[in-house]
Amino acid sequence: MTRAVESARSTSRVRPLHGAPRGLAPQIGTYLFILGPFLALLAAIPFTWGWGLGWLDLVLAAVFYTVTCLGVTVGFHRYFTHGAFKARRPLRVALAIVGSMALQGPITHWVADHRRHHAFSDRDGDPHSPWVFGTSPLAVVRGFWHAHMGWLFDRNLTNAERFAPDLLADKDIARVHRQFGLWTAVTLVAPAALGGLLTWSWWGAVTAFFWAGLVRVSFLHHVTWSVNSICHMIGSRPFAARDRSANFWPLAILSMGESWHNLHHADPTCARHGVRRGQVDISARLIWVLEKLGWVHDVRWPTPKRLLNLEARLTPAKRAG
Repeated sequence: MTRAVESARSTSRVRPLHGAPRGLAPQIGTYLFILGPFLALLAAIPFTWGWGLGWLDLVLAAVFYTVTCLGVTVGFHRYFTHGAFKARRPLRVALAIVGSMALQGPITHWVADHRRHHAFSDRDGDPHSPWVFGTSPLAVVRGFWHAHMGWLFDRNLTNAERFAPDLLADKDIARVHRQFGLWTAVTLVAPAALGGLLTWSWWGAVTAFFWAGLVRVSFLHHVTWSVNSICHMIGSRPFAARDRSANFWPLAILSMGESWHNLHHADPTCARHGVRRGQVDISARLIWVLEKLGWVHDVRWPTPKRLLNLEARLTPAKRAG
């Protein structure tokens, strides 16, 4: 259990689960930035069969996907939420900015939601458990939708004063949080600008905006949300956790190692999630590189003793499941 989750629990008597509800304008923005890129993703199917997709679009989409995905996995998740390592101030701000460019919400909201998820994982209070409606076939379908994206439309925001007081008190991070609109514009305009400049055409700007902007954002959305939904429903559970978190290998590369979800919930502050042979964890490799460069320190790497203890705590029933 992370120190942040422990702190959230210790303040539960004095601070409510939810803060002020999301305002009308931010709520409309939530619908636009979830459904807009999603519609672009659906429109991508006929585009790929006919016209409007070139190698430059693919390269730009891959680059922006990789950078912004790592901003979420290394920055928002392993660093800001769980404190898996410590970082110098310039890198700290850079991770907050790049994570914001994934368009998964302002940093303080994201971190507060995820810390709340760990505090109440797969129990009442979890913002996106797929088991909230029960275990019948219909309940599982409803639960999958809720965990995957339905919960995002709830206007009741997680109380950041309870779950992320450290970020509220950090002037740098508070500034990045307030600038979410700016980083939203950057993540959509930058691909279009590069596409237009590199092809020296307006059409190059349009296709880059579509593929490396909208489609890339929506694809990353659904990969991230699949960790919330699929990785709490199916997969292997080699380590003892208090919930139904599981490893789902098909998502390992696209999620940069986040789908090795069972170890993460068993040991949330661990900087590496894929700890077995063959479990690719690109996020952990980036943290390793940053550590070698001296940009991060006090990295909480897994130890053989710790992993053995987590395996030993696994009950026979869960081991069989």
